[in-house]
Amino acid sequence: MSDDVYIIGVDMIRFGRFPDRTVPDLAAEAALLALDDAGVTMADIQALYCGNLGEANAMVGQRLLREIGLTGIPVVNVANACATGATAFRDGWIAIKAGLYDMVLAVGVEQMGKGLLGSAGRGGFVAEGVLGSGTTPAMFAQIGIEHQRQYGTTFEQFAKVSVKNHHHSTLNPKAMYRKETPLEEVMGSEMISYPNTKLMCSVNVDGSAAAVLASERTVKRLGLMDRAVKVRASQMTSNPFVERGFASTDFNAVTQNCAKQAYEAAGVGPDDINLIELHDCFATAEIVHYENLGLCAPGEAGRMIDDGETALGGRIPVNVSGGLLSKGHPLGATGIANIYEVATHLRGAAGARQVEGARLGMTHVVGGAPGVGSACVIHILEKA
Repeated sequence: MSDDVYIIGVDMIRFGRFPDRTVPDLAAEAALLALDDAGVTMADIQALYCGNLGEANAMVGQRLLREIGLTGIPVVNVANACATGATAFRDGWIAIKAGLYDMVLAVGVEQMGKGLLGSAGRGGFVAEGVLGSGTTPAMFAQIGIEHQRQYGTTFEQFAKVSVKNHHHSTLNPKAMYRKETPLEEVMGSEMISYPNTKLMCSVNVDGSAAAVLASERTVKRLGLMDRAVKVRASQMTSNPFVERGFASTDFNAVTQNCAKQAYEAAGVGPDDINLIELHDCFATAEIVHYENLGLCAPGEAGRMIDDGETALGGRIPVNVSGGLLSKGHPLGATGIANIYEVATHLRGAAGARQVEGARLGMTHVVGGAPGVGSACVIHILEKA
């Protein structure tokens, strides 16, 4: 295995809706931003890993290179549910870690129609790759109801997640929505699938994000160690076999397993992490993932949100970007966008939403479908 791997350039476009643009065009914008951030060009890049779900088998990576430079490098196109972008990033990390390359580019991009996660998007694409309209909200409603049954978590506590994340987004110029949503407004908005109202659901947006990864020797050669971000751990899991049968979409188990492996690989524990960007596709998801990631004991997540522990300025700020609920959730871009957010804090460059003194951050994405399976990817990043 080679030396450690670092992020030397990372950026994202402001998430929104861009019906007049193409997927490669959106990807190209983020790629060029990341290259500029690193101070390198496509001539320096040895491989491209491109994540996109909606145009599967459309060779988005190759089409992206037509926009920013055809250099003949290897291109890997990745589709892995909501973990698509994080998977592309991880594949680039593995290639450098294995000694194949010294510098690679990872890009995540998606162009989606209006509506809720799980509704049909542009070109007949269906969110999560295989889900029918309404399936995803029902899945995460059930997760919330089960948490209520076990621990007494309240509708109001779930709603407070959305209030928090929408407030965070007002501090993020790259978020889709930048609007406060008071608790009464969240609880009183249209009920989608109890206990998630419309303002407790992520919505389909267009977006792209990109990162330039490099080996330690390359970072030192370029003199970029002072602003590089170390990838302390990169882990991926799918659902395990359980006694009752194959758990195809147990988002709790797949996240718990991935978190355990990530902490072990990084040599740290939950108490060492300074901020987290986790997969809040619905408000109920954020609550259960507090426990899945080891931020608190089972049943304590409701108290965490009540006490403000996961808000900016709290013990462990979560989704300071605004999260999927407010920043937006373009499926293939989300994983790298989360990495951009955490890396920006570790560099001390997050402006009004900066988590002071941040040295270690975590990103988490999880996705899947009933009867198919799931994928979880967790990265732990460290200030160099």
